[in-house]
Amino acid sequence: MGDTRTDRDVIIIGGGLAGLTAAIMLSRAGLDVLVLEKGIYPSHKVCGEYVSNEVLPFLKSLGMDPYQLGASTISRLRLSTPSGRNVYAPLDMGAFGLSRYAFDQAMCDLALRSGAEVLSKRKVSEVAFAQNYFTIKTNTDETYSAPLVIGSYGKRDTLDKQLNRDFMQERTGYLGVKYHIQTDYPADEIGLDNFEGGYCGISRIEDDKYNLCYLYRRPRNAIYKTIPDIQKHIMYQNPVLRRIFTQSDFLFTKPEVINDFSFAAKKAVEDHILMCGDAAGLITPLCGNGMSMAIHAAKLLSELIIAVDIKKEELTAGKRKALESEYTRTWQHRFSKRLFWGRTIQGLFGNETVSEIAIRTLHAIRPVERALIAATHGPVVSA
Repeated sequence: MGDTRTDRDVIIIGGGLAGLTAAIMLSRAGLDVLVLEKGIYPSHKVCGEYVSNEVLPFLKSLGMDPYQLGASTISRLRLSTPSGRNVYAPLDMGAFGLSRYAFDQAMCDLALRSGAEVLSKRKVSEVAFAQNYFTIKTNTDETYSAPLVIGSYGKRDTLDKQLNRDFMQERTGYLGVKYHIQTDYPADEIGLDNFEGGYCGISRIEDDKYNLCYLYRRPRNAIYKTIPDIQKHIMYQNPVLRRIFTQSDFLFTKPEVINDFSFAAKKAVEDHILMCGDAAGLITPLCGNGMSMAIHAAKLLSELIIAVDIKKEELTAGKRKALESEYTRTWQHRFSKRLFWGRTIQGLFGNETVSEIAIRTLHAIRPVERALIAATHGPVVSA
């Protein structure tokens, strides 16, 4: 420990799907890439584990085929109102289901084979930018430096506090909870079940398992504060959820949980750090597209970095400014509308009366229903 390395071209903070995608592409382009991941591989994360097929051709071009890992094929959506009434809609583009436990490990292996260095149990404690260069310190007393840093460390991190990012000032009350279960449920369907204050998703992943993940926004005067009480006294009011929770085998000894994350707008660049994945913007779980957005954003950012060609020429302050401006513009162009529609659609859910009316009305007007589904999905990402 206590090692100082200054020979990196790019340091990536966070080894999730966005960080690993960038590591693969940049390494293959000949850049010296270091990924610093605070966790270990493999591990579970709070995530819907539903991936739109928009990124499937691109993933396969990298050498990552989800179906070789047992991914499920998802072709339709089921929505239930808080009273338990179901409506169904086709997913025109389709999707696959795969756990982050399997997905992240496969992408990590691919990054290593591509030439990147990936270090686990490395939580970044400090990032400093001076004289057109970054210096990074970790919890293991190591110091690393590079001209470029990508922040792909997820929804919320202590680094956000250090950077004084705006959304960190807000206590959102959001609670995210994930289980893996075995249950009797259609293999080709993703279900989104509404309840007062939130919604819950269920879809198949690998090995005949299902992801069960919900979002709940606790009111300030919450009566029910523990996860078991929230499930029993609030979520069970929807009979569909009561049946899923009481008639399934739960495979975790305890759920994966995350608190107080934000869907507020974020900046794509903070103090010259190029943000990617959830660190750049978080789409609502209701839309189920965070994983595909993270992969797509990493591809776009990597292509811009490769075009700068820092191996041949110094990354001057002027070139850095141009790169940051182009990435911000590209990110906004590709994803800002999706995030807007995600937040807008989420506003229709969580309140029992509004949810009942919204789901019934949208389902009655099929073109509008399909247009809203399309608005939260993107075009196919080319190989």
